[in-house]
Amino acid sequence: MLLVEDDAQLIGMLSTLLTEEGYAVDTAGDGQRALHLALTRQYDVLVVDRGLPAIEGLDLVGRLRSRAVTTPVLILSALANTADRVAGLDAGAEDYLGKPFDVDELLARLRALRRRHLAAADSLPVGDGWLDLQTRLVHRAEEPPVRLSERECALLTVLARNPNRMFSRRVLLALAFPEAESEAVVDTYVHYLRRKLGRRVVATVHGRGYQLGRP
Repeated sequence: MLLVEDDAQLIGMLSTLLTEEGYAVDTAGDGQRALHLALTRQYDVLVVDRGLPAIEGLDLVGRLRSRAVTTPVLILSALANTADRVAGLDAGAEDYLGKPFDVDELLARLRALRRRHLAAADSLPVGDGWLDLQTRLVHRAEEPPVRLSERECALLTVLARNPNRMFSRRVLLALAFPEAESEAVVDTYVHYLRRKLGRRVVATVHGRGYQLGRP
């Protein structure tokens, strides 16, 4: 989870509470830091305040959606009249909870968002087919399914979850192969994916990195 809140006392309380509930919590005290984290790491859910320094909360959500980040967002804000809620949902948030809030209600809403996110994440579109994340099989029309190794699947998953985004080798190394040290690992597994699924499955952005290829 990424928790975005500029109130130091509240972010400390929420971080402790959510950690005790079993969440791995990253925190950001301003919108710029939150934007960087949400673009470079993967989360099950984001909790975002509205009145943030640097980048306001709704602007932050809009920027993430424009960059194909689909992680569910719960807005947690003192701005909680009907117009505020409508603005938050129209900006791309999945849920909106006003401050002050009931802790049990917050936890229930987060559980519901995470369930929906995980259910939707069982498969991902890849070119003219799709990747089954449970079996690591890539299915394509009129072709037998192709099984990926765990590392191949990890790399393709990162790319497929953000189909319009270019990733540097450094970022792909951190997201797909956090236990590895050399960026050459990324090139190796791009080669393996292309060998199994065709050269166009991963596109090279020359001098910058890789992104999901187009069918």
